[in-house]
Amino acid sequence: MIQSRVPLRLAALAALLLLPGCLAKTAVDVVTLPVRVTAKAVGAALPSQKKRDQKRGKALRKYEECRGKEERKAAKDHRPVEDLAGRGVRARG
Repeated sequence: MIQSRVPLRLAALAALLLLPGCLAKTAVDVVTLPVRVTAKAVGAALPSQKKRDQKRGKALRKYEECRGKEERKAAKDHRPVEDLAGRGVRARG
């Protein structure tokens, strides 16, 4: 009977040593969860500066490409270049 209790006692002792760390980690996870969720929500809702810069650069390249096409077409037809603002292309300055 004594021999069968030794592994049980060792398991109980190991559990006592390991559980406080596990419980502490769980407590920290529970406490920091609202902060992490809020940070992810704010990050998803607000575009980063990098994304805004990329979007602005893309719009400028598109405008410049369209402007270049119009300039080449105007030069080919020997006429002045028209303003693109009235043709659905917006130049943001």
